[in-house]
Amino acid sequence: MTAIPMHSSAPPRRLAGLRSGADYLGTVLRHLAGNPSSAFGLVVILALIVMAAFAPLIATADPYAQDLGAALQPPSWAHFFGTDEVGRDVFSRLVYGARITLTIIALVGVIVGPIGLAVGTVAGYFGGWFDTALMRITDIFLSFPGLILSLAFVAALGAGLENAIVAIALTSWPPIARLARAETLTLRGADYVSAAKMQGASAARIIWKQIVPMCLPSVLTRLTLSLATVILTAAGLGFLGLGAQPPLPEWGAMIAIGRRYMLESWWLVAFPGGAILCVSLAFNLIGDGLRDALDPKQRKGRH
Repeated sequence: MTAIPMHSSAPPRRLAGLRSGADYLGTVLRHLAGNPSSAFGLVVILALIVMAAFAPLIATADPYAQDLGAALQPPSWAHFFGTDEVGRDVFSRLVYGARITLTIIALVGVIVGPIGLAVGTVAGYFGGWFDTALMRITDIFLSFPGLILSLAFVAALGAGLENAIVAIALTSWPPIARLARAETLTLRGADYVSAAKMQGASAARIIWKQIVPMCLPSVLTRLTLSLATVILTAAGLGFLGLGAQPPLPEWGAMIAIGRRYMLESWWLVAFPGGAILCVSLAFNLIGDGLRDALDPKQRKGRH
């Protein structure tokens, strides 16, 4: 009598992969939480997300409501961060501004990560003239400061939050592409890649299944570090009047308005500037923590 294998006793391969991925993510999160600087960055980003999600509950006033009789009032119990030149509550505008900042971070990250990863892996895998052409385009983008190139794109597309996001995304992918290419050049000669070729796997399948997963840790770390620059660039465009337009409570635009009253009403610049500093610093700290967590060699080198 032939024994019937009991498949229910072992998890399916896909489920096992999901479990191992969840365990790996848990290990990374535990490492970040155990590092004081990375833990501080996580707390700041979580606070940003909470502010954006629950802005109507956290804000103490309508961020767009004007009260000329209460203009330029210093911080008090009635207005935690004071009021601006038309009597709007700065604290409430700062809270609602978290939504704009988080939107910029999320959209730029979703656009930049895949583009940089795709360009870098494809260029590194195929090499030759294809690699040369893609890398020369990348070098052209890298030869200009990010803010200057973003200004050029916004000038061509027109001022506005949506165009600012597109401009920032168009100027932020080259460093990720360079990193992904360098990783791919190392990986394309690996034994498991050669074995996949011998089995008849297509180039697209090899890149997607074999190379991209190995590039993800480095790309994720670089993307996290790049988000700090994204925040500063978005604030710079808002400051110059090319990003989010009034009366949207974007932090860079708030600083641009507040600089006119900076000597007498310091809070108009101090609080939005402090928010930009904290969030950009948080992403830098998380990026450093991810680099240590995802690259054991770096962690051993520091010890």
